[in-house]
Amino acid sequence: MLYDHRTYVCRPGTIKKHLALYEQHGWPVQRKHLGEPLLYAATETGDVNSYVHVWIYESAADRETKRAAMQADPAWQNYLKLSAEAGYLVAQTNKLLKPTAFFGS
Repeated sequence: MLYDHRTYVCRPGTIKKHLALYEQHGWPVQRKHLGEPLLYAATETGDVNSYVHVWIYESAADRETKRAAMQADPAWQNYLKLSAEAGYLVAQTNKLLKPTAFFGS
């Protein structure tokens, strides 16, 4: 199992606009290709201009296959275009995590 932990940071005052854009244009196509995330949450304390989502894959190969299909989807390409034009995002950090041996056993 592989967890894809992603943190995004928005320009101050734009996170609600960004999440609304994502909900309308990104969320449906991302779920179509990646399935349901383990977590999708806005930060309540700390950097309140950030949000996190975590996707679960069977393996690195599963992640690569699903993300390649998503990247090729015209609906996802449209969302990326709209997001870039809006300019709400300023940073992104991705971490691929593997569970410890004792977790989930």
